[in-house]
Amino acid sequence: MAWPKPRSRAGECVLNKKSIKEEWFSNVRADVLAGLVVALALIPEAIAFSLLAGVDPKVGLYASFIIAVIISFIGGRPAMISAATGAMALLFKPLIQEYGRVEGLQLVLAATVLTGIIQFILGCFNIANVMRFVSKAVMTGFVNALAIVIFMAQLPELGYGKLLDEGPPVTPMAWIFVAAGLAIIYLLPRLTKAVPSPLVCIIVLTAVAHFFNLEVRTVAHLGELPSSLPVFALPEFAAQWTFLEVLKVILPVSLGLVAVGLLESLMTAQIVDDFTDTPSDKNKEARGQGVANFVTGFFGGMAGCAMIGQSVINVKSGGRTRLSTFLAGAVLIILCIALKDLVGMIPMPALVAVMIMVSIGTFNWGSFKNLLVHPPTTSIVMLATVGTVLYTHNLAIGVGVGVLLAAIFFARKVAQLISVKSELNESEECRTYRVSGQLFFASSDDFVEFFDFKEVLSKVVIDVSDAHFWDLTSVGALDKVVFKFRREGATVEVLGMNEASATIVGKLGTHDKEGATGEPGGH
Repeated sequence: MAWPKPRSRAGECVLNKKSIKEEWFSNVRADVLAGLVVALALIPEAIAFSLLAGVDPKVGLYASFIIAVIISFIGGRPAMISAATGAMALLFKPLIQEYGRVEGLQLVLAATVLTGIIQFILGCFNIANVMRFVSKAVMTGFVNALAIVIFMAQLPELGYGKLLDEGPPVTPMAWIFVAAGLAIIYLLPRLTKAVPSPLVCIIVLTAVAHFFNLEVRTVAHLGELPSSLPVFALPEFAAQWTFLEVLKVILPVSLGLVAVGLLESLMTAQIVDDFTDTPSDKNKEARGQGVANFVTGFFGGMAGCAMIGQSVINVKSGGRTRLSTFLAGAVLIILCIALKDLVGMIPMPALVAVMIMVSIGTFNWGSFKNLLVHPPTTSIVMLATVGTVLYTHNLAIGVGVGVLLAAIFFARKVAQLISVKSELNESEECRTYRVSGQLFFASSDDFVEFFDFKEVLSKVVIDVSDAHFWDLTSVGALDKVVFKFRREGATVEVLGMNEASATIVGKLGTHDKEGATGEPGGH
């Protein structure tokens, strides 16, 4: 046998350089343009999420900058955008409301650090493996709910709902700008795809609003942009706060942030996987999210996670590598500090048009047709996920309800597949029961009902060659059947048990234990 030759160090260097080039510089032009579009779209969102949480705009902007830059290096999904998000901001709001803007902000920063620690630990324990329990119906419901949430978040800028700031009111001009922006976004690609149409939309509408001095709300109306880079600082608390008191306050908030952040990040990673037809390392992404949030808390930013809207903008604008993610964060802070006056001039309706495009592109329109084609249980799971997210405004609860319903429907379906057939021998003294199917908590009662315990027999054979025992309940059901036949005076023999079933039955069952009295004790 010929052993492969050991690879030289020079060969390793070449491979590493190739990997770096593929992940960073294989799509430079499109990544630069996509990163610029995302950076512009991130600014109003980060400010809006800051106001939603009750903190200064710079808290969200600093978070978006730091998280995007860090995750571009250590994340597991190239081209995915992570920053401050609305789902995370909502969980911070109670801290600010109860403890005020000064002390509450310090709790926000401490909760962000703790969130990062927990996320990193979960990433080390391969938390992403739980994604296998999220069905396609739940994923579709999650995507559709996010698309609706993204669209609804734009309604205040169109005059429906309460604005998050004290800026000027919405005027009819906003509708005209949104319509013009959508026209640019959808019609320009028919002429040329050299430049992303969302970027052209933002530049053209900004120029029109400025030169014609039109009355529209702008980014500047959302709040003051930062004037310097974030600096390192530890969260500071008054003397009366002990470590345990701080931990008691922030731990419940951090656990909620961990659940929402990882769930949204891992599901967004899956969506980007599907968009780009490329794989990602989701456990690495979970660890990267943890590191990014941990660092962010020490630089005045609040916890964030992956953003499906911005990630879709990035991918649809041509972004494919880590460079687009890095530039989204880097350009964001450069624009906010060096060009904040120009950024402040961007009309909000232009950004609303971009986000409506994201909402339309994110929604799975085929799911309407599938309601008539897919099984009713699949449609119920999808609709329940959407409805729960919209009602609770919590992605984790919505997906949790969807996963739970999917599990219940699946268990019910599998439980119905069990069957037991029997045949009596020529002497009519021995009956053989042949069991097939999956035996677990949902099918155990049906399993017991297949047997006739009043039939006078000297021997009963239970053939489980085509069956599998999964849990304590199914083992208890087998014990119950054996003991009932024994009480009726029959000898019972169980045949054909596979190795896995034999292991669990041998460990948990009592019918074959020495001294068994005929009662399924403990089951």
